[in-house]
Amino acid sequence: MTVSLGGADLRSLRFAQEHHLNHYGRARLPFSSVRASGVEIEMADLSRDGELFSVIDASGGYGSACLGAGHPAVRGALDRGLGESGYVTDEVGSLERARLLERLLGAEGLWRDHFPEGRYRVSGRNSGSEGVELALRLVLESRFDGRRLRYRPERAQRDTILVFEGAWHGWTDGLLPLLNRRHYRVGLPGLPTGEDGLRVEHVPFGDVALLRDFFAANAHRLLAVFVEPVQGDAGILLPPPGYLRTLADLCVRDEVLLVADEVLTFAKTGRFFAMVDEGAPVHTDITVIGKSLGMGALSTSMVFARSELGVRATGAVATSDLRPLTCAVINDGLAHIVAEGLLEQSKAVGEHLSHALRTRLVRRFPEIYAESRGIGVLHGVELTGKAAGKLGALRTELVRAGVYVEFMAGAGRRSHGLRYVHPAMRIAPPLVTTADQADLIVDRLCAGTRVFEDLS
Repeated sequence: MTVSLGGADLRSLRFAQEHHLNHYGRARLPFSSVRASGVEIEMADLSRDGELFSVIDASGGYGSACLGAGHPAVRGALDRGLGESGYVTDEVGSLERARLLERLLGAEGLWRDHFPEGRYRVSGRNSGSEGVELALRLVLESRFDGRRLRYRPERAQRDTILVFEGAWHGWTDGLLPLLNRRHYRVGLPGLPTGEDGLRVEHVPFGDVALLRDFFAANAHRLLAVFVEPVQGDAGILLPPPGYLRTLADLCVRDEVLLVADEVLTFAKTGRFFAMVDEGAPVHTDITVIGKSLGMGALSTSMVFARSELGVRATGAVATSDLRPLTCAVINDGLAHIVAEGLLEQSKAVGEHLSHALRTRLVRRFPEIYAESRGIGVLHGVELTGKAAGKLGALRTELVRAGVYVEFMAGAGRRSHGLRYVHPAMRIAPPLVTTADQADLIVDRLCAGTRVFEDLS
């Protein structure tokens, strides 16, 4: 029996579709969320008079809802934060903030292996993009004498930032120059060039020889490297073993700042951090985390920077810098993840999901899917060139089959003869997803793909 949404609610959803700014350059998906619990979302199909149906969330809300919807730990944290923690800014201390920072960075801190006690400082921001903006500011300030208002003589010639082809570090004006995609940059502001500016260079991700060659030719001008330890929007591209360690070693040798953008990868690779090599941390000068950090309830990010890095007085004050409510959600969410062993569980579920995507989806539909890549609960299924041109129709059928997924642009055309990377479907379900639910995700992906194939 078909159940549909009532008249007033259906009118409201259609009104919102018309008035909510569309960022995607295509017609909106005809689906709206009505309610959600755990990893299940009840949706209304606006193209079918509000027909209701259930989907499994395989995207985690752009990778942000690591505990799913309505989790008791998050609800309790919001209640406690609103009722007890107050709303002070970073100008004064907060007990909630103090508890969080000690939990993370103290002598027995949860993340002491990545950020040894006393060597790093932390700041909070509203979003991943804002967090990477602050990282960029810290990089730029490192070559500038804020008291004398001039470049430090020993750093003045360091005018180059290295970024990797296909990377996504955010959409703000300050970050656009880090992208090697003309579509996002043309006609918009960029970093100044010339004597007082910077140049941004790109190399393919994952090629050690090209990386060494770039450092050999440019280390004397290199100020910083920005890297995603697993490239996200490029299609979930994983580095080869030893690559991140080599990058870090080159940066230390040549006194280059290393910035890790872990906004997407945070808590998705079977660990809290993806900056590892052979299980051991790869240390950075600056690390930015976000998305899952807000537990699906808040948009937030944290920036961890070596203690000697900073900004000019009042130059980066933010209303959102680790407010008590935000700290309460992070505190309780992390405590739950650790207590329930969700990272370990997600690693096992991720291995199960990876095998199912390769053997049951990609091999079954070779005209549509080229390959599957991933780690933990972060996976990308790359489309073939033929299917990429019909991405919208494919996604519609997948959602109607009962699985909500997102698509990434793919790295596209890369230099040095490396192959073109087509758009990829991102499968990044919440940490609370079970093996049975992972199987159901693949079942529904197969069902939706079959319908799409028949219609094509």
